[in-house]
Amino acid sequence: MASVTSLSASVQQHLASALTATRPEAAGADPLLRRSDRADYQANGILALAKKSKANPRELAAEVVSHITTGDLIADVEVSGPGFLNITIGDRAITGNLAARYADGERLGVPLKEDAGVTVVDYAQPNVAKEMHVGHLRSAVIGDALRGMLDFTGEKTIGRHHIGDWGTQFGMLIQYLVEHPGELAPAAEVDGEQAMSNLNRVYKASRALFDADEEFKDRARKRVVALQSGDKETLELWQQFVDESKVYFYSVFEKLDMEIRDDEIVGESAYNEGMPETARLLEEMGVAVRSEGALVVFFDDIRGKDDQPVPLIVQKADGGFGYAASDLTAIRDRVQDLHATTLLYVVDVRQSLHFRMVFETARRAGWLNDEVTAHNMGYGTVLGADGKPFKTRAGETVRLEDLLDEAVQRAAEVVREKARDLTEDEIQERAAQVGIGAVKYADLSTSPSRDYKFDLDQMVSLNGDTSVYLQYAYARIRSILRKAGEVRPAAHSELALHEAERALGLHLDAFGDTVFEAAAEYAPHKLTAYLYQLASLYTSFYDKCPVLKAETPEQVENRLFLCDVTARTLTKGMALLGIRTPERL
Repeated sequence: MASVTSLSASVQQHLASALTATRPEAAGADPLLRRSDRADYQANGILALAKKSKANPRELAAEVVSHITTGDLIADVEVSGPGFLNITIGDRAITGNLAARYADGERLGVPLKEDAGVTVVDYAQPNVAKEMHVGHLRSAVIGDALRGMLDFTGEKTIGRHHIGDWGTQFGMLIQYLVEHPGELAPAAEVDGEQAMSNLNRVYKASRALFDADEEFKDRARKRVVALQSGDKETLELWQQFVDESKVYFYSVFEKLDMEIRDDEIVGESAYNEGMPETARLLEEMGVAVRSEGALVVFFDDIRGKDDQPVPLIVQKADGGFGYAASDLTAIRDRVQDLHATTLLYVVDVRQSLHFRMVFETARRAGWLNDEVTAHNMGYGTVLGADGKPFKTRAGETVRLEDLLDEAVQRAAEVVREKARDLTEDEIQERAAQVGIGAVKYADLSTSPSRDYKFDLDQMVSLNGDTSVYLQYAYARIRSILRKAGEVRPAAHSELALHEAERALGLHLDAFGDTVFEAAAEYAPHKLTAYLYQLASLYTSFYDKCPVLKAETPEQVENRLFLCDVTARTLTKGMALLGIRTPERL
């Protein structure tokens, strides 16, 4: 891999040298370089330096300019306003940097970070024996995108799907199966839809019996004890529920175009044996204390009604363990066995207080520290077009499968309307890519912590900030490259660039910096914003700069080169977000 230094980083280095030459005490100062409407880049750091050294900002800026050598990289620099520097990049530098990226293939010259660690991403956490609904969408989509971006920067990511596969409801379900054998077909004999249908039927029947029959309720509660104590028959029936549910989970995630690895599905049950040890360690260290028979952790800054402290309950008074114990045991496992340097949780924002207490407890125990950190990526709610929590007309939670099927159906209408040379099978294939991409992009283009409206009409629109707009931009580029025939893309650094070519080229060069920033901040919406602007700049370039009918053969090749770099960047950026880019639409 041949990594390429971005133009902004190169300019930053030149400015830093000029600042140091002007004021030696400014060594290490940040020029505060940013994109500007008035120039390619604007440096604002001189104002801070002037204040520190008690100098006139414009005079200091002029002195800095005198230490800058113009040439291929910096074509021009001028003092602006109270002491800003407006910087113009040379055409040769823009084309040359893009050519180096182009030659690097799929990585586009983006380097791997030197201090890469191991990040465990906890995401996509459905519950055994329950249907996935719209509330499961964001965790899966955001988590998958974060892994894509982090992996690209060189971080090693490990997925953990902390599925709900333990607890009191399984006593009810298992006892029903004991008394009604044969209700569940082996997982190998059913598909995802049948698996969920079987589970729903058993769940509803067992719930009805549990609510109506006190004797059954008592037997179900005893079955919970048998489950937690490792009774063989009970565990075998429990495993049936888990296997049936996995068949269903995989079918839904396949529709969502996500790969879920079996070895990364590590549910609550996996930590059952380690929870007593977790409790013992916390009590011995004095992190947790006994209160009214329960083992709890108190926090000075977390209080509830009447200013009473809100405890984290590690172990209940009856000896049972809850979510806190399994989450703390999971932290021990991920730090000690997986050697994680970062723990990233993609969980509903409503669980923020729980994880705040869990993380603080882990820090007090020494399981989290300066070298091992944890972050809760609390995400907002999916709302309907009316701005209220997304429900069916009957007021029920929307099934995730139904939502995805409708998105594909809507996308098929859009693709069919625009299709010129696609068969019906190809239309259906593209519809799945467009529809699922639309759902993912709408989610990811919103800051994770914010709620967002689920509006399929807007999501599959060809206009505006949608994945469909980006996918059609990519397909258009591929069409142009096919029409070029034997004329191949080639960079010509000697050519002067049109204003639209310059804007497109500078934005293309910023791809790596954007991915690193989005990954570091766990902010996939920054990458979607970059990609939307890229497609918009390409549209402007396409409108203003003829490609196949350019004035000279060299210009045709150079513009085909810009087209191809744009296509490669679009498809790579979308892939990092888990979205496909069809070659034809």
